[in-house]
Amino acid sequence: MIDARALVGSRDILLVTLDTLRYDVARDALAAGRTPNLGRLLPGGRWEERHAPGSFTYSSHQAIFAGFLPTPARPGKHARPFALAFPGSETIAPATCVLDASDLVTGLAGLGYHTICIGGVGFFNKLSPLGRVLPGLFAESHWSPALGVTDPRSTDNQVALAIEVLSRVPGDRRVFLFLNVSAIHQPNRVYLPGAAEDTIESHAAALAYVDGALGRLFEALRRRGPWLVILCSDHGTAYGEDGFEGHRLAHPVVWTVPYAEFVLEGAAS
Repeated sequence: MIDARALVGSRDILLVTLDTLRYDVARDALAAGRTPNLGRLLPGGRWEERHAPGSFTYSSHQAIFAGFLPTPARPGKHARPFALAFPGSETIAPATCVLDASDLVTGLAGLGYHTICIGGVGFFNKLSPLGRVLPGLFAESHWSPALGVTDPRSTDNQVALAIEVLSRVPGDRRVFLFLNVSAIHQPNRVYLPGAAEDTIESHAAALAYVDGALGRLFEALRRRGPWLVILCSDHGTAYGEDGFEGHRLAHPVVWTVPYAEFVLEGAAS
C-alpha cells in the first residue's frame, strides 16, 4: 500500500474510475498489448485484482468517497490508503491518511486541495437531485453530453477538459482531480466496427480507446508535477454469464475489478 499519509499535502491527487471495467477484460487487454499507456504506469506492469465496494456506480462511489476503495481479492484485513475518522475502524494503518470529515473530497478540501470532478455516467450529470449528489461534493464539477456515455469521443473530451481546468489552477495549489470515465459503460458497441449490440469484445474495444485518450492526460500531469494516482473500476458488468446481464447484481464479473495505485513523478523529476 502507498504511504498516503506521507504523500498527501505534498502531491496532487488523481482518482480515475474506469466505470464498469471488468478485471478479466482489463487483464487480458493488457496482456494482448491493447492498453500500452496504462501498461507503462501500472506497478509491476499489471492490474491488481480487487473486489468492488458496490455493484453499481452510485453505491460504489459513495463507498469510495467514504474511503472504501476496492478491496484486495484475498482473505485478510486490508489497510486502506484513505479513511475517514470513526471509532472502531480495523483497516487504518500508519500509512493511512485519516481525514476528519464526512467524505474524502471534503477532507482533502480541508487540507487546502482544490477539488475537481469531471463527470461521466448519469450519476454525475447534475440534471436531477440524484445526479447532483456526487458532483456536489466538489468545489468545481463539470458534465455535459460530450462527456457522457452517448458520445463516442467522451474520453477525449474529458481529458481535454481536465487539462484545460488544470491549466487554470496555480502550480502551488494542491489539486484533487476526479475523473469518471464513461466510455466503457454501455452502450459501448460503437467502439467495435460492425457490432450490433454490446458484448465483452466491444467492452474491450472501448477500453483500448480509453487507453489512447488517457495517455494524453498523463503527459499533461507530468508537466504539472508529482501526483498520487489511483486507477480503478467501480464495478464490472455481465454479458450473459450464468444468464446475467448488466450490473447491480451479485456475480463475480461484477464484483471483481482492476485496481492500481502509484506515484507519478513530474517531468523534471
